[in-house]
Amino acid sequence: MTRDRVTLGAPGFELKICAPAELGAQVSALARPLVFTNGVFDILHRGHVTYLAQARALGASLLIGLNTDESVQRLGKGDDRPLNPLPDRAAVIAALEASSLVTWFDEDTPLELILKVRPDVLVKGGDWRLQDIVGATQVQSWGGAVHSIPFVHEQSTTSLLAKIRKR
Repeated sequence: MTRDRVTLGAPGFELKICAPAELGAQVSALARPLVFTNGVFDILHRGHVTYLAQARALGASLLIGLNTDESVQRLGKGDDRPLNPLPDRAAVIAALEASSLVTWFDEDTPLELILKVRPDVLVKGGDWRLQDIVGATQVQSWGGAVHSIPFVHEQSTTSLLAKIRKR
């Protein structure tokens, strides 16, 4: 008997991908404190995975909100971004040990999602000043904490793409 996709079924990490409409029950089942972060995570690199592991260490569960493809295009990262469509980005992020649950948002900011899930900890990367983090005021209003995690590895998808295109 061969071990192929048909006999093995879908990978277990795909169970960590949750549509925004179904978040209520999924989030309530997560251990607290709940950490929330968001981003595009288009081409995953060492900076991303280090950041996500550090974010997870701030609580018992990590919920990651991904920008939809349309939301990414409105961010002005380039006409060809994202390179990886949302389902692929969600699967890669869900496969990481650090992630507990992965969802997405179509708005320009994750504020609506943050208000819906009410995380105990809100996290962004070191390029964000605390006062500029979307949802910081709201999370602090219900007693939550907000962190800007300094970069350990200075990498970005944009600079990686520039390097690739240069060759």
